[in-house]
Amino acid sequence: MGISITKLLIVLGIAIVIFGTKRLRNIGTDLGGAIKNFRTALKEGEGEKPAEDEETVIDGEVTHKTNEKVKDV
Repeated sequence: MGISITKLLIVLGIAIVIFGTKRLRNIGTDLGGAIKNFRTALKEGEGEKPAEDEETVIDGEVTHKTNEKVKDV
């Protein structure tokens, strides 16, 4: 029970009637750009690893890796 070519063409035809070709092209371009940016961000983030003693600021409070709250200075 998969999607046949006929069903796919019917759905594509309905999408073209509802959105129009220009808007579908813009949606495709925006979606492709978003996927490209997401992949780039994943590749950039792979090399970054936080240090063991590094403090993190969450909602204005400084926390250590053990998640103990420390007073703001």
